Amino acid sequence: MSKLSGIGGRLYRGETSFDLIGKRRRWYAFSGLLLIISAIALSVQGLHLGIEFKGGSEFTITKTGISLPDARAAVASTHVPGDTIIQKLGTNKIRVQTAPLSTAQSNQVQDALAAKFGISPGSIDTQIVGPSWGKEITRKALYGLFGFLIVVMLYLAMAFEPKMAIAAVIAVIHDVFITVGIYALVGFDVTPATVIGFLTVLGYSLYDTVVVFDKVRENTRTITSGSKMTYSQAANLAVNQTLVRSFNTSLIALLPVASILFVGAGLLGAGTLKDLSLALFIGLATGTYSSIFIASPILAQLREKEPAMQALAKRVSARTSAPAEGAVKVAGTQARPPLVLTEEKRGPRNQPKKKKKRR
Repeated sequence: MSKLSGIGGRLYRGETSFDLIGKRRRWYAFSGLLLIISAIALSVQGLHLGIEFKGGSEFTITKTGISLPDARAAVASTHVPGDTIIQKLGTNKIRVQTAPLSTAQSNQVQDALAAKFGISPGSIDTQIVGPSWGKEITRKALYGLFGFLIVVMLYLAMAFEPKMAIAAVIAVIHDVFITVGIYALVGFDVTPATVIGFLTVLGYSLYDTVVVFDKVRENTRTITSGSKMTYSQAANLAVNQTLVRSFNTSLIALLPVASILFVGAGLLGAGTLKDLSLALFIGLATGTYSSIFIASPILAQLREKEPAMQALAKRVSARTSAPAEGAVKVAGTQARPPLVLTEEKRGPRNQPKKKKKRR
């Protein structure tokens, strides 16, 4: 048996335990720091929306030996308005994205690029997206996101309990906000592939949370009928029992996503893969973290406020403190001084009679 499986067995049986619920303030502080960094990145830099959301023109040139300085010089010679994003995809492909252009301006950029690289204008892949279509895509993406959250909350409220649904949705919002903040921090473009990645992240984050919550429900089903442990202690045991499983599942999921991100996007230069894989990589990592360190502590904190759980906590506290009080009393009894009898209490001491000698 490997060392990891041995640790998993001890965690499941309760022989080894990490106090993850009791140290929730640490996890809240760390998540708060990530949320503050994300908020600053969003307010200062903002999201770099692709032309699918804000509208614009895109020109893709494929030729061996092309360079970014030549593409920048060709676009600059046309004096088109707005910001221009020029990226190299792989070794023989360059993508130029501009603000929304008229037909004449689009043809001017196309002709300048064709003349610079010595190719025909028809060999340049041109895509024009209007601002109205971009707004429609943005609206549908937001509808899909909010609709997903509502459906998930209803399902969790029916399958588990309302407080589990609240904790799970808070963890999902936590994951999405951090992922969006990192996107703003690194400056990657937000495309429809990114939105697909976000929705996938939401699904995976909830999957891991549901696994943990199912074990929490199993451990706390009849907890109020006894006085062995509080709700937080039972929830902490459930998190420890699923800890190795969550780690293994996340690691297996992150390996192919990392290969897509670093090999597909980094070496091969596939822009769509970069947009999708970055959202998946960040989301899978934050989803695993939030299901253990955010969702479960929030659930325990919400349930501990219930009168039944507060009464249970008092019974557990009384049960654990009773043996200690008994030990003090026994020690006090043993420490009493021994009873010493005085001479008066003992009474007169009778001397043995002397026997007479016979003659």
